[in-house]
Amino acid sequence: MAITDLIPSWLSWDIAVISFAFLILILTFLAAKLTDRLLKAYFVLASSKMNIDETTYGLVRRIIVAMVYFTGFLMIVFSIPSLRDLSIALFAGAGFAGIVIGMAAQNTLSNIIAGIALATFRPFRVGDLLTIHGEYGRVTDITLGYTKIRTWDNRRLNIPNHIISDEAIINWSIDDPSVNWTIVIGISYDSDIDLARRLMIAEARKHPEVMSYEDLLQYKPDAKPGDEVSVLVTELADFSVNLKLYVWVHDRSVAFDTGCELKEAIKKRFDAEGVEIPFPYRTIVYKKDLEEPGRESAP
Repeated sequence: MAITDLIPSWLSWDIAVISFAFLILILTFLAAKLTDRLLKAYFVLASSKMNIDETTYGLVRRIIVAMVYFTGFLMIVFSIPSLRDLSIALFAGAGFAGIVIGMAAQNTLSNIIAGIALATFRPFRVGDLLTIHGEYGRVTDITLGYTKIRTWDNRRLNIPNHIISDEAIINWSIDDPSVNWTIVIGISYDSDIDLARRLMIAEARKHPEVMSYEDLLQYKPDAKPGDEVSVLVTELADFSVNLKLYVWVHDRSVAFDTGCELKEAIKKRFDAEGVEIPFPYRTIVYKKDLEEPGRESAP
């Protein structure tokens, strides 16, 4: 019995074809990795000489790498007769096959299309600070399928592109990075509002991250003196008069910490100057206390 008789019939048609397909698979993988590294090296070199948008570049790089993989896939398909015949049959029935594939890969295709749209219209770029889905963080990468965000507490969010394209996004970095941050502090009804306002403004002006009037003019040429720091009475609440402090900071990355530090400084200054920050309190009247006077007045 010959050795070839031991080979299953589904392998006997051509072992060389399988070897060739395996070789193409390896070469495709190596070519894609090499192309990716060369494009990355070119970006680093070109960025040192000209201003290149990293977001658009990243999308183009991934499309080129995907084309390398797709070319290798086609070479493998057309090198195997059975797969070539199958592909021709599928192409003949492309209408039905397109519907089936489109339904099966709906989310994937929508992510890719949304990724291309994000890179084209650029509502945000790699490196921008965003608030999306109630999360605040910096964009680290935009792929064909996902947008990657590193949050303020160092978590990594991978959000599908089609979800981002349907969401309202706050971009803290694009165009004008300055932020008008607000801090709400309540004082008692017995406290002096004018004194509290002066103390809040004084503490805000001392903070190194709060912009001065000269700094604000660089971002807002039409700003007026006093716009850089202001305090307004925003609410007469049940047990407090709420004052809102408005301060301008250079960008969103320092706004939260600045607000926390100002709250602490204002609390200490209020304590020193006798301005009361009240506790919530309620007046409770028992029903029996209301009924007793009526009983006493009865004949």
